[in-house]
This record gives sequence, structure tokens and C-alpha cells, in this order.
Amino acid sequence: MGVFDIVPAGVLTGDNVMKLFTYAREHQFAIPAINVTSSSAINSVLEAARDAKSPVIIQISQGGAQFFAGKGLNNDGQAASILGSIAAAHHARTVAKHYGVPVVLHSDHCAKKLEPWFIGMLEADEAYFKEHGEPLFSSHMLDFSEESKEHNIEACKKYLTRMAPMKIWLEMEIGITGGEEDGVDNTGVDNSRLYTQPEDIWDIYRELSKISPFFSIAAAFGNVHGVYKPGNVRLHPELLGKHQAFVKDKLNSKDERPVFLVFHGGSGSTKDEIKTAVSHGVVKMNIDTDTQYAYWEGILKFYKKNESRLQGLLDAEDKPNKKFYDPRVWLREAENSMKKRVEEAFNDLNSKNTL
Repeated sequence: MGVFDIVPAGVLTGDNVMKLFTYAREHQFAIPAINVTSSSAINSVLEAARDAKSPVIIQISQGGAQFFAGKGLNNDGQAASILGSIAAAHHARTVAKHYGVPVVLHSDHCAKKLEPWFIGMLEADEAYFKEHGEPLFSSHMLDFSEESKEHNIEACKKYLTRMAPMKIWLEMEIGITGGEEDGVDNTGVDNSRLYTQPEDIWDIYRELSKISPFFSIAAAFGNVHGVYKPGNVRLHPELLGKHQAFVKDKLNSKDERPVFLVFHGGSGSTKDEIKTAVSHGVVKMNIDTDTQYAYWEGILKFYKKNESRLQGLLDAEDKPNKKFYDPRVWLREAENSMKKRVEEAFNDLNSKNTL
């Protein structure tokens, strides 16, 4: 039995997202969530998933969405970010089936200050649902982790209530992911806030499950965005097992992993840390920093290899250099390099050959 026995290829929504995450949790693998900023990056991720025979999560941040629409557009009221998210979603929907892999289409961290972006995407979901019977996106992340726990939970309840009729998945964060990403800077946060408590997980699970089962929790266990020197970041993924045990006990359940968990700040993590996290019910791991660098490295290596042919329209012998500076050539090198890093993620998360 494989993933294709329970869900089809293409963008998944509603019950199919639940089936995929449940299957992943039961079979001890997680799905890499790759941040994208362009159609080129989306294509690279889909190609990697196809070749690895794995489902994949394509996610876009507020800044990535603004870039997708074009930095020349005005972003007052998050207008460009909303437009870019919608454009990315439609591109992914158009091509995903042709790559032959199941895709979860997700929006990344939405802090309180970015709330208009979240609302704009929900409005697009509602319009798409009215026409097609399913939302445009599979899932959205609401990140009110900088607010009080009570405010965080109430905001999630408010939006999950709106999302529930469309069966849109909600990802929320409790505790702080350190470091800096996409304009959210937590580099100076108190270390104690990097570790979520089991009671917090239960409070969230209890309140959100009254509204919908379509949610996951990004619990902090020392996570930091970005890549840092080994030893500088102390991850404790074993804490996730304590969270699961606490909720299991509260529910009086036989399910050893009742909570769908998410791993943020995954770039640079050791394979053992990833394996431990997955064993405790992590079904999604975010990857951004590593794939950003991989995309750039493809261009860098191409430039170094062909530097003499990239100094003008003609080379020293007046021969055309078009085959070297054509964007389709060097962007393809970026895609191939990023693809290799994404394939590594499928291996690390044990999702390769699960279709």
C-alpha cells in the first residue's frame, strides 16, 4: 500500500489532506515543506518530488508571495502579497497533476501584523470554493506565537471556524522559533520561550478540536530559523513525545500520537534530530534556508565555470555568448541544484518512494 491508494496526484484539499497526514504519521514519515518565491522554484520542487516518488508541501511566505507578484507592485494592505499567493497557487494547481505527485498547497508564517494577507487568502479560498467545491489552498499557517497563549488560541479558533466549512487545514505555532525569517526577528527572545510545555499543547488541542480536526501544531523545542554553527542550537525533539503522551492521557486514548506536529527551523538539523521528531508525530518539516542557498549555488557554480563567456554579448573571438547568458540556461542550473537539496529532504524525512 502507498500514498496513491488513499489520495490522487495534484493539489489536495479537505479530507485528502487529512488522509495524507494520517498515513504519514502511521507510517513514520514526514513531508518536506519547501518555501518558494517563483514559478521556477515551484517547478524544481515538483520535479524533485516526482523523481523521489514522494508527496510534497509547497509553501509561500508573505515576502515570497510579494516577490511572486512583482516587487514593483504596491503592497499597501498586503495587496501584492495576496495577489502573489493566488498566482502561485494557480500555477501550482495548473502543473502539479502533470508532475504526478500529491501536493499540499500551504501559506507560511502569518504573524499578527500580516493578518490582512491571511484574510485576503481566505477570501480567495471562499471564492474558489463557491465555484469549484474546494478551497484554492490546502492549508494556511497562523503564527500568533508572539502574542499571549490566550490571544493565540482565540485567534486560531476564530479563523478555524471560518475555515472549517471548506475543510482548510490550519497550522498554528505555540512557543517561539528563534532566529529571523521573512521580517520576523526572534533572535533576542528569552531561551525559555523556545520550549513549548505539554499543558500548552493540550489547551490548544482541546479548544481547536471542538471546531475541526483539520489542524496541526508547531511546538517549539529549541528550533531556530536559519543555519547555525553545530552546537549553537540545542534542539530537544524528544520533548514532542512528552507532548503526545500528555494529550493521550488527557484523552484516555489508545493512539500514541494523537497530535499532528510540525517541525519549524528544520534547515541544518541533524538526521538523528529529524528521525526523533518524526517518531513523535511530526508530519511536516519546513525547509527554506538550505534550499535558498542551493538555488543560488547552482547559479554560482555555473558562473564560475563559464565566467569568460558571461562578460558580454560576444566572447573574445566575437562568438555569440547567448547560450550562456540566456536565463533559461542558468536558471535551469539553479533548479537542478535546488532539486538535489529537496531530494535530500525526502530521504531525511523517510518520504521517498512512499507513493
